Amino acid sequence: MPLALVTGASAGLGAEFADQLAAAGHDLVLVARDAGRLAAAQHALSAAHGVAVEVLAADLVTDAGCDAVAQRLARGDVDVLVNNAGVGTYAAFGEADLAREEAQLDLNVRAVLRLTHAAVRAMTERGSGRVVNVSSVAGFVPRPGNATYSASKAWVTTFSEALALQTAGTGVRVTAVCPGFTHTEFHDRAQADMGHVPARMWLDARDVVREGLADAFAGKPVSVPSRRYQVLVTAARTIPRPLLRRIMGARGY
Repeated sequence: MPLALVTGASAGLGAEFADQLAAAGHDLVLVARDAGRLAAAQHALSAAHGVAVEVLAADLVTDAGCDAVAQRLARGDVDVLVNNAGVGTYAAFGEADLAREEAQLDLNVRAVLRLTHAAVRAMTERGSGRVVNVSSVAGFVPRPGNATYSASKAWVTTFSEALALQTAGTGVRVTAVCPGFTHTEFHDRAQADMGHVPARMWLDARDVVREGLADAFAGKPVSVPSRRYQVLVTAARTIPRPLLRRIMGARGY
């Protein structure tokens, strides 16, 4: 069976990626900080889908955590890497604690860089593999209420798109999956009040992952799940930047 490694796999989109990949016949390596939740996920996925499930408890904000997962990827048997682990700090820049801002970049950017590096080296040597980096539509717009998060996701998308060009012809495919607002634990963990977001803008995690994986296995370098967000991203990429800044400044988030 093919093998997929999923970070942030104990909840939210990560748990959904693991479930859908297992349903499609992938054995799994699940990575998250919470060993207890990982063990529960291991049992549930193995029972539901009859796949082999390995767990690796690691905090990807730390060097030790990144090293442990990078070493697992370097073994060369992982066919699909899903860099899903991420965090948001919903506070105006300068008000949020600097250590939290730095930890956000460590997880959203540095961990993605290090794990993708390990995966691409191993996959290129083997001549096959896929890397799926979970980004966000936030990376396409300047968000005054969450500047560091938007910048981190802009990096993930651009990095993935550039790497997809670099690895063309090697058998290695790279995709950035860029969802909009999605029903998961993400915003609760960030202690963010999302009451201002209209109900029509919320996506279901199952749909996001289904579309993201379909695009990744079709070889698309950038995936924006749902038609409504595809329209918004196209607009953000085409309207003049001064107008985009005016719109985002008026919305305040």
